[in-house]
Parts: sequence; C-alpha cells; structure tokens
Amino acid sequence: MKKISYMLLAACTVLAAGCSKNTGVGGAAGEATPATIQANTQLAKDLKLGDPQDFEDAKRGFIARPNGKVLSADGTVLHDYDAYQFIEGQAPDTVNPSLWRHALLNAQMGLFKVTDGVYQLRGFDIANITLIEGKSGWIVVDALTSRESASAAMAFARKHLSDKPVTALIFTHSHADHFGGALGIITPEEVAKRKVPVLASAGFMEESTGENVMVGSAMGRRSMYQFGKNLERSAKGNVDTGLGKNVVYGAVGILAPTQLITKPTEELVLDGVRFVFHNVPGAEAPAEMTFAVPDKKLYGGAENLAMTMHNLLPVRGAKVRDALRWSEYMQQALDQLSDAEIYVGQHNWPIWGKARIAEFITMHRDVYKYTHDQTVRLLNAGLTPREIADKVILPKSLSSYFGTRGYYGDLRHNTKAVYQFYMGAYDGNPANLNPLPPQESAKHYLELIGGADKAVAAAQTAYDKGEYRWAAELLNQAVFGQPDHKGAKELLAKTYEQMGYMAEAATWRNSYLTAAAELRNGPPTKGISKSDVIEMLHQTPIERFLEAMAAGLNGPDAEGKDLKVNLVLTDTKESYVLWIENAVLHFKRAEPASDANATLTLTKPIFVKMIAGTAGVKDTLLSDDLKIGGSKMDLVRFFGLIDKAPGTFSIVTK
Repeated sequence: MKKISYMLLAACTVLAAGCSKNTGVGGAAGEATPATIQANTQLAKDLKLGDPQDFEDAKRGFIARPNGKVLSADGTVLHDYDAYQFIEGQAPDTVNPSLWRHALLNAQMGLFKVTDGVYQLRGFDIANITLIEGKSGWIVVDALTSRESASAAMAFARKHLSDKPVTALIFTHSHADHFGGALGIITPEEVAKRKVPVLASAGFMEESTGENVMVGSAMGRRSMYQFGKNLERSAKGNVDTGLGKNVVYGAVGILAPTQLITKPTEELVLDGVRFVFHNVPGAEAPAEMTFAVPDKKLYGGAENLAMTMHNLLPVRGAKVRDALRWSEYMQQALDQLSDAEIYVGQHNWPIWGKARIAEFITMHRDVYKYTHDQTVRLLNAGLTPREIADKVILPKSLSSYFGTRGYYGDLRHNTKAVYQFYMGAYDGNPANLNPLPPQESAKHYLELIGGADKAVAAAQTAYDKGEYRWAAELLNQAVFGQPDHKGAKELLAKTYEQMGYMAEAATWRNSYLTAAAELRNGPPTKGISKSDVIEMLHQTPIERFLEAMAAGLNGPDAEGKDLKVNLVLTDTKESYVLWIENAVLHFKRAEPASDANATLTLTKPIFVKMIAGTAGVKDTLLSDDLKIGGSKMDLVRFFGLIDKAPGTFSIVTK
C-alpha cells in the first residue's frame, strides 16, 4: 500500500497548475530617450493636468492612512503601504505625465468618510471596500483580493471607527479582486451562526469559480504582465495598475451567497438600510450588479464605472466584453440615478454632485458606444483589427475627460476586442489562415534579412529615430529566430522600456516593462500558486475541476488509450465516472461503473488538495479517507495523461 500511495500522490500532483510564490525579476532599467521625453512633454501640454477637482475628491473625507506591510502566513510581504511614496511632484521623464497624474490620485490611500454612515477603504488592495453603517453593524460592499488584505483593511477601519460586527456582505461582481478576501471579512461559521446575508447577482458562483479553474494558470501568468507583479515600485517600474495601486497576491477565498439578486431591479432592507439593486450582467463581468442607497442619496457603480476607460478584453485574457451592452447599462444608470448626489465605485475615488455624476456616466456611455460604432463602421468597410486600432480616435469632448482616459483599458486594444466580439480573431486575409508558428516564421525572416545582426542594426536605426513600434517588430523576429542573440534581447528590452515610459495605460506600461525585465533575466521560476486559492477551490463544484482535467489531457499521449476511472467523494455523496475515448476525457455523474479500470474513493478536501498540489503524506499515505480499488497501475496511467500547467511559460522569448 505504501508504494502504491506514493505513486498515486505523484500521479495526482500533475493536476496542480501552480507553484510557490514568485521571487521577482530584476534588471537595470534605462533612462528615457529624447524621443520619449518629447512625446511625454507634448502630451503634458495637450492636457489640463493641473485641474484640481479630482485631487479634491480623492482626498475628501480623509481619516487616516495605513503604514507598514501586509504579510502572508509564511512572512512573505504581500503589500507595502509605503512602496509608492516616491509618487509625488511632477512626472519624471520615465512616466507618461497623464498616467503619473492618475498614479498620484490612486496614491491617496487609507480610510475616508464619504458621507454620514458611509466610508471607503482605499489602497489596501487594487479594489475598494465600501462600508455602510447599519442599525447594528457594518454592511460591507466587496472584499478585496485576499484574506490578508481584507483582514488588514477591516482591522484598520475598526481601529478608527467602531468594532461593530459585519451584518451583511455584498459582492458586486464575479472578479476575484472583489470577493477573494471574503474570509478576511467574515467566516462561514459566523455567517451561519448569525444568519448574516451574503448577496450577489445571479450566476455569481458559476462565473467566479469557473474561469479561475479552467484557465487560471494562463491568466495568472499573464496577470503578472498586466499588473506588473514582479516589477520594482519606482519611476522606472510599477507606478499603478489604473484601477488602484496593486493586486495583493495572497490567500483567495469565497463565500457562497445566501441570497441572489435575480430580477433586473430588486429592493431589499439590510440591517435597517434600504438598498435598490440593479442586475447588469455581461458587460464588465458576466455576473454584476450596481446599487443605490436612496436614503443616503448614494449610487454605487460596481465596476461598470471607474475613473478610467475599462478593458473590453484585458491583456491578461478573459471573455470578450460587450461594448454595446455596456453603453446601454450606462444609459440605464442615468435613468436610475434619481436624486443621487454621491457616486461610489469599487475602484478609485468618489464623485459628489448630481450634475458631475451625470456627466461622468454620460462620458462612459459614449466612450463605449463610440468605440463600438466606429469599429463596426470600419470593419464593415473591410479594415482589419490592426488598421482599425490606428484609425479610431476619440473626439475631443471624450478624450479630454480624465475619467474616461485609458489608464486601465486602452482604445487601441478595445477596438480589437470589438472586432473579435463580432468577427473572431481572424482578419479575413487567407495569409493568416494557416501562418507559420512565430519561431519558424522568424527564422525565415532572418534568413531573408541576412541574419539577426542585420535585423538588430536596422532596429537600432529605428530606435534612434524613436520608431519603437517598428523596432519592436524587427527585434521580435530576431529574438524568436535566434534566441541566443544577446544584442537583440537587450535592444528589444530597451525598446519595450521606452514604450512603457510613454504608455498612458498602466496595464500596457506594466506589460512592456515586465517584458523588458524578462528579456534580461528570463521568465520567473515560480508561478501563481494554486495553493493560494485553495479556500476558493473548496467552494468550487467538482464539475469545474473535471472540466479542467479534461482540458489538461495530453491528446497525443492519450491516443489509443481506453481507460475508465470511478471517482467517489464520500463526504459530499457524489460519484463520477471518467473515461477516455478518442483521446478525449469525458465524465458524467453516475454510480461507479462495474467495468472501470480503477476506483478512487476520497473526500472532497483531499481531492482539492491534490488539485492544488498541496496534498501531503497524511492526506494520502496515512489517510483513512482515501482508498483505491481495481488496478492501481491503471489509475496512475490515467492521471499521468493529465498535463501539469507550470504557470511560468515564456512570453517574450522561446
């Protein structure tokens, strides 16, 4: 039994997609070139960067600012409140001046009073916690990304306000930075004991757990680029994310809602406070809701609204978002405002004044509608995504409004998302139906050019002229076609740095600068750990794991294999039959099949630990809750066909 259990443990750990925490990447960053300085200087002249209104709003109601660090259980620094103190004064040459202004605004962190009985915790994570005082306790809107950041935020609020209990928890939508810290707000035991309402919109649990299990490894890896996870916090590194300062990569959990908002509009009283909820699915998130607190004259925009143009398709990856529906929701929001005098969002800072709120929502409505309509107009004229991205320019009335500039989303990226929403990724040119893989294509281009040295020389000329897009295109061919060419890597790193220094979108800046660091130092050795999300995985339906397993089956290796396995979960009373047919892994909920090669009987907690790669000897070898029936070798063969996603794959090098 000992030998077989060790074999099973080895086989099951291939399901784990992540590793332990990342140690970061370094590399010497360069200075801004004259071309970069000129571009940034010109932008500063074109915009009214000195307008004080946003700064007054971002500081209004300030109570206290945190200091120190948020640590994980093993002592890893997850969040340093003082890391962004370098953001002050005029924009340095290495940061787009508009982004610097936005970074200054997001640097206003701490506890703020919005109005009587309403407070916000900002800067504890990428998102905000909104606290609304009820008759007997705190109604908490959203829970940040991790248990550690949420717990720190709530402790800080209680220190400066009152030690009242949580009497309701509201999840505005199904993205992890708004529910991941739930267990730092309130425990499941407390929810059950005190019957605390936990509210979300229809589809919340399916959407919040499904995406993270199916493609969490790839999205986690790419999120390192989007959020600049491993960049130093400096004027040559990470200065912002657009939505807030940074994501706290800690322990991610979730709480199942006790009540769902299923109608377009529903009114509820929570701890004596009247709420009006509005369902707005399928735009910024698949499951999302906004809300109003009429007695406070307050409107909460969830994440359909933020102080930035949003992503229609994040650079980390996601399902493409519907720009037209998003715009329609903004019109609905204008109709729903009634006499609201205060807007609060779950990112960035509030707005006071009915006219200013209406203007803010109108601008967002029209940015998404203009992006949608102009992209569709041009795609119907036969233009391709890259052509459309260079053609669509916002009218001055929209581009001059800071609240919809591209600090998180980017207009060029969003036009491509609209194109993909309707037409797919293929641009209609048959040359792109079956192109060569990047490495093979690059080798042919280098052969035609006359070698990597000539490509680098041509790229250097372009770089010296400030033609960074063309330099990057040339150097990308050189790096992929001749991976050991140090000169190509270094010049591409320098090129990406300049593109990052000029980028107004924090997500683009972080991506360019992360690429530069990885060109110099290689990809990270460790990825985002699934052990960090184990608290959420415990709440995830087994079907989501089995879908992910099927997507991890190595098809070529599975060809000709005919294996069937029973999976029996003793604690949840669930039984599944898994089988491979035509190199495809299928499953169905059913009683154990009599003709199965093997039967694995265990509890859900042990199964989840295996998925997360944290199952130890006590969970397997020494556990009475794990049993193997039938052919143990066939069970090992079955699980051995499931690939382990490393979460550290190369992006800018191969």
